[in-house]
Amino acid sequence: MNFQPGIESYLTVTVDILSIIGVFFIVRKDYKGYGLLFLLAAVTGNILCYAFVKLSFYSFPYLIFPGISNMPIETISVFFPFLVIFSVRYSPREWVHKIGFYWVIVHLGMTAETLANQFTDTIRYNWAWDFWDSYTWWWIYLLLYEFIGGLIVRDEARKPLAAADLRQGSWGYYLLHFILITTIFAGGLYLGLAAERADVL
Repeated sequence: MNFQPGIESYLTVTVDILSIIGVFFIVRKDYKGYGLLFLLAAVTGNILCYAFVKLSFYSFPYLIFPGISNMPIETISVFFPFLVIFSVRYSPREWVHKIGFYWVIVHLGMTAETLANQFTDTIRYNWAWDFWDSYTWWWIYLLLYEFIGGLIVRDEARKPLAAADLRQGSWGYYLLHFILITTIFAGGLYLGLAAERADVL
């Protein structure tokens, strides 16, 4: 099953527009803190992506502006920084809940990336890159900026999820576990099918 031709355009533009809207609503809470965090995350994201593309770890067959770069600069410059400032604003104070919060974000992000890699031309893994490489770098990137965000964003500009909403029996607890169990099952199925295909080949 493949997406219809042109789905890459709709996906890319939709992600970019929603990210810009999200950035606007969060940055206005603390222009200096979130603005600086956004810029740092955008620069880092582009540098990492450029390095990985130059090393042929992955590529981007479809680009909205192919004449400018061989990677989607516009998406990397808004989507990943948006995830960073969103995560910093809403991540719980306690690390026991913070890890679960980021776990959900990483799993949702990896689910979207895996679907894009399998069914669209927005990204393509190459010879030295796989699911686990992306998974690892999602964690590194987000946790690095969780730490940096804690240094440059004012506490009063953050809105951490309440611990009570994440404890056992709460709505957050069930939502978090539903997402994790569903994505872990889907990820295991994907990796199993990928291994089966590799054996056949």
